[in-house]
Amino acid sequence: MSNTSELNFEGIEQLPLKEFTEKAYLDYSMYVILDRALPSVADGLKPVQRRIIYAMSELGLNAAAKYKKSARTVGDVLGKFHPHGDSACYEAMVLMAQSFSYRYPLIDGQGNWGSPDDPKSFAAMRYTEARMARYADVLLSELGQGTVDWAPNFDGTLDEPIRLPARLPNLLLNGAAGIAVGMATDVPPHNLREVASACVRLLDEPKASVEMLCEHIKGPDYPTEAEIITPPADIVAMYKSGIGSIRMRARFEQENGEIVLTALPFQVSGARVLEQIAGQMNAKKLPMVEDLRDESDHENPTRLVIVPRSNRIDFNALMAHLFATTDLERSYRVNFNVIGLDGRPQVKDLRAVLGEWLEYRYETVRRRLQYRLDKVDHRLHLLDGLLIAFLNLDEVIRIIRTDDEPKHALIERFSLTELQADYVLDTKLRQLARLEEMKIRSEQAELAKERASLNKTLNSKQRMKTLIRSEICADAERYGDERRSPIVTRQAAQPLAQSELAPSEPITVVLSRRGWVRAAKGHDIIAQSLSYKAGDEFQSAAHGRSNEMVVFMDSTGRSYSLPAHQLPSARGQGEPLSGRLTPADGAVFVGVIMGAPDSLWLLASDAGYGFVARFEDLLTRNKSGKQVLSVPKGARAMTPAAIRSLEDDWVVVVTSDGNMLVVSIGELPTLPKGKGIKIIGIPPKRVAAREEYAVAITCIQDGESLAVYSGQRHKTLRGDEVDEYAGERGRRGSKLSRGFRKVDHITVAEKT
Repeated sequence: MSNTSELNFEGIEQLPLKEFTEKAYLDYSMYVILDRALPSVADGLKPVQRRIIYAMSELGLNAAAKYKKSARTVGDVLGKFHPHGDSACYEAMVLMAQSFSYRYPLIDGQGNWGSPDDPKSFAAMRYTEARMARYADVLLSELGQGTVDWAPNFDGTLDEPIRLPARLPNLLLNGAAGIAVGMATDVPPHNLREVASACVRLLDEPKASVEMLCEHIKGPDYPTEAEIITPPADIVAMYKSGIGSIRMRARFEQENGEIVLTALPFQVSGARVLEQIAGQMNAKKLPMVEDLRDESDHENPTRLVIVPRSNRIDFNALMAHLFATTDLERSYRVNFNVIGLDGRPQVKDLRAVLGEWLEYRYETVRRRLQYRLDKVDHRLHLLDGLLIAFLNLDEVIRIIRTDDEPKHALIERFSLTELQADYVLDTKLRQLARLEEMKIRSEQAELAKERASLNKTLNSKQRMKTLIRSEICADAERYGDERRSPIVTRQAAQPLAQSELAPSEPITVVLSRRGWVRAAKGHDIIAQSLSYKAGDEFQSAAHGRSNEMVVFMDSTGRSYSLPAHQLPSARGQGEPLSGRLTPADGAVFVGVIMGAPDSLWLLASDAGYGFVARFEDLLTRNKSGKQVLSVPKGARAMTPAAIRSLEDDWVVVVTSDGNMLVVSIGELPTLPKGKGIKIIGIPPKRVAAREEYAVAITCIQDGESLAVYSGQRHKTLRGDEVDEYAGERGRRGSKLSRGFRKVDHITVAEKT
């Protein structure tokens, strides 16, 4: 009773609400931790699991028995040991029967016990039948041999074992998962042979380190053939701290140009994986996949087929993307938080878990041997009394026939104990035959030999260790199997870039003078004929593919880039670039370009300066763009011009005064950014005052014609006519003919 509590006149204890709620919550949390959520390091079971196994043993449902309805088992568990909900109890029972959930199932089920795609799709307990699996003998075979402590059940009418005498560390073999109040546990399953080998190592070398034990236990072993790709160093670190994570990856093969998934990570549904992949396909984020099929059956429990669009697709890159974006690769928490032999929850490392289990196993074997020794001593004691009676048979018969209290008479006459006297009196007449003396002496000799052996073992730690080692090895031989989850070193999976996932279709990107952008399918689009908003008109267009990047240039010389597949459709009038990008104040977009990363472009300002740039140097992820072209005061950047060849191209530039100059592209430097060099000579003051500036620039090759547009008129200059405007770089150029002194733009025509 709390110091602050008191009794009222009705004898009811009164407590402050703060103290009552604190005590009630702590009591509840300790109950959840110790009696529901966390397993014991001794047998690796939670209370409900332990009660299910014990109830089935009491029903005689061993591995050789006939199956019985699961409802019968659940009823016994609830009625005798576990007064909780039947659905929770049955789910715990189902989990122990699922071969895809438990590495070594404890229950052998008949009927629908769920599937890897949907573990909770099991039938109701009135339909399914169950018995214990052969492996359950590891937990129960020594139960009736004085090996464990017992406690009353919830109503005090029966006794139940506090722990089961596990012959192997079941905690590591089947793992455990649970959420308590303020703590949780996630112990992965392991391979029986590896764990047994580590136990023998620790038994022989009590000071063995975690690293030494990891020579035997390579890592967890889940009930699936998917790969464990966690680096070995990380696995050792996990075992040393008791906390970490394990990453698993599906296994696949290539068959006839198709990808076949043959194993999925632990508790991953094949239907869920196909749903995730199909979702990406429907969202057009997986253009390299054409079809999906689920060919799983009884012979191939996991067989998921992915059909690529062509054999040219990099299968490994595709699978790396799927590993990174679907449940084909998953990470599992590891937390060795278990209830130790002292009854307290604690996070333990691998050595502590195995060490405590071996300590428990040592005590279990000692109690088993002591129990047998007590039985042998008791039997020898009875046989000693029986032999005395047999040697004095006539006297014993006389006492039994004549004495009113033969028991006391026998005790006084032959110095027998009460147990011996009762045994003599209970002996049947048929056991008084002549040969019985030989049987008694033979049994005495055998029991005396067994007693001596038991005493030797109990009094020698080394003999005890030898016995425990031999039993562990025998059980490993009987129940062990090969590792299922291979440990493989793999590179971390990386998703494909958005540009690689977008479908590769020809598109035309159109930019208007007010900075509105749209993308039309195909290259045969006449951009000038598209509809524009009132007061807006065509500015620039670029041809490319939908999985490429688009670069926009503004009047200040900054470049911006966006994925082409993210641009709005040309069915409408597009969207303003200012909604996706952040241009500088007063800047307007002057051009749009697309091309290969190594394609070359002529960047120039209308002050007459320019240089050659690579397309990849113009790309940026910054919404504010990056400064590529340094623009003189008062000048503006011009629409970039495509360069086909540094040897064959000529630069044609026209000023607002009607001067045109043709120079070799080879005279211009190739730079990642900068101002460039003078292409055509325009006085800086005239540029600053906007009295004269370059209005058009393009690249042309020998033999091609040049179309010059001025208002409603245009004229075409043949190749030889264009040559007449060739001159030295930096010069003023030559005047165009009258009527074409105010040029709007110029384009390259076909070769003549």
